[in-house]
Amino acid sequence: MNSILVKNGNIIYPWGIVNGDILIIDGVVKCIGKSIEYNGVEKINAKGKIVLPGVVDIHVHMREPGLEYKDNFENGTRDAVQSGVTTVLDMPNTIPPVDSVERFRYKKSVLSNKAYCDFGLYGVIVDDNIEELEKLIDEGVIGFKVFLGPTTGDIKPPSLETLVKALSITSKHRVIVAFHAEEWSLVEYFTKETLKMNRSDPLVHLESRPPICEEIAIHKIGLIAKYVNAPVHIVHLSSYESVKSIQYFKEIGVDITCETNPHYLLLDIGDYEKYGSLIKVNPPIRGGLHRESLWRAIRNGVIDIIASDHAPHSVDEKTRDIWSASSGFPGVYTLLPLMLNSAFNNQIDLTMIPKLLSQNPAKRFRLYPRKGCLIPGCDGDIVIVDPGREWIIDKEKMYCKNKLTPFDKWRVRGYIEYTILRGTIVYNNGELIEKPIGKFLKPV
Repeated sequence: MNSILVKNGNIIYPWGIVNGDILIIDGVVKCIGKSIEYNGVEKINAKGKIVLPGVVDIHVHMREPGLEYKDNFENGTRDAVQSGVTTVLDMPNTIPPVDSVERFRYKKSVLSNKAYCDFGLYGVIVDDNIEELEKLIDEGVIGFKVFLGPTTGDIKPPSLETLVKALSITSKHRVIVAFHAEEWSLVEYFTKETLKMNRSDPLVHLESRPPICEEIAIHKIGLIAKYVNAPVHIVHLSSYESVKSIQYFKEIGVDITCETNPHYLLLDIGDYEKYGSLIKVNPPIRGGLHRESLWRAIRNGVIDIIASDHAPHSVDEKTRDIWSASSGFPGVYTLLPLMLNSAFNNQIDLTMIPKLLSQNPAKRFRLYPRKGCLIPGCDGDIVIVDPGREWIIDKEKMYCKNKLTPFDKWRVRGYIEYTILRGTIVYNNGELIEKPIGKFLKPV
C-alpha cells in the first residue's frame, strides 16, 4: 500500500513548525491540513512527534559494483531508510568508474533491484571522457564528480584544460559538478615532509593535509566556474579557510554551493588519540577553530548542505597504521540522528534540519519539488521522529559490513520511528518491513 494518512504531527518546515495532517495517495502528497479524513488508507497517529521530509543524502559511496568486499548497495540503502534517508546520490568511483554511458547503464542495471531507497548516480570527469559528458547528461546522470587527487578505484585527476572544457559543457545544461577540493601537488609535498619526521601517530595525517590544500583547490574551482559560468559544488568542507573561500566566491556571484559532514562538526583533534585511523578521512578532521567556523557557516547560510560522505572500507583497511589505513567510514546510518541531536542541543535550530538535509540538496541537484519537501504534489517521503526519546547508537544495528563508526555508543535524542518512501512504510520502529522498492531518479 502506498497511501497513508499521518495525523496530528508537528511538521517541520524551513520557515516554521505547523501541526497538522499529511495525506499521501498513490505515493504522492495529496494534501496537508487540519482534521483530514480519508477512508481506506493506513493511519499513523503522530501526536507529539515531529514530521520531516525524507533526507536527501547527496554524498554516498555504496561501493557497488566492484568493491563489494567493502560494502554493497543493498546494505547501504537499508542503513539509509532505517535512519530517515529516502534518497541517496551515489558517487562514481566504483569499479569500473562511471565515465561513460555504457558504464552508467551497467551500474544502474546492477543497482536497480537492490535499492531500499530512491537513488541517483554521478558520473566522473577525467581527461579522456569529454565526449561522453553530454551523453551521460541525456541518460540522466544526477551530476558529475571531480577528484583532484587519487581516490578509491582507478580514477586519475583531470587537467585544468579538461576542467575548463568539461565545465563549459555542464554549464550549458546547468548540471552540477561536485569537487573533492584538495590540491594534490601540495598534499604530496606535505606528506613527504611529514614522512621525514618518522612519526606514525594519527595526527600526522592531519599535518600532511593542512587547510591550504583545500583553500587553493577551492579557488581554482571557483575561478574556472566563474570563467565558464558553471554551477559547482564543493564536498566535505573541513576548515575555516575553506569557509572564507566559499563566502568570497558567493559574494562575487559564482554559482557555488558546499556541504560539510557530521564528523567535521562533532569530532575534534583530541579524538585522534581515542579513535586513531578509524577517523582518518580526507580532508582530515581539524576541530577547534575550524569546527566552530563550520557551525557558524551553517547558521549564516554559507554552508548549504549537510551530507554523510558515507564511505565504508573493510575492517582490515581501517585498522592499519595511519599511513596505510583507508580514508572514510560509514555515515548514512548516523547522519540524521546526529544532526537531530545537534538541533536538540541548540547547535542549530530544528527548522534548519529539513533545509540542510532535504530541501537544499534536492534543489541543488534538481530533484525539487519531487524530493526534499512536504507540499502537495511531492513524493510522499516522510520521517516521523519522537523528539523526547533518547537512544544509543549501536553499530550492531547497522547492515554495513564495516561497522567501525566513531559514533558507536553515542547517546542521541530524537528516535526515528517511521520512514515512509513514496507512501509506503519502509521502516517501522526498528524493523525494515519492505523489500527493496527504491527507484532510479533523473534530475528534473
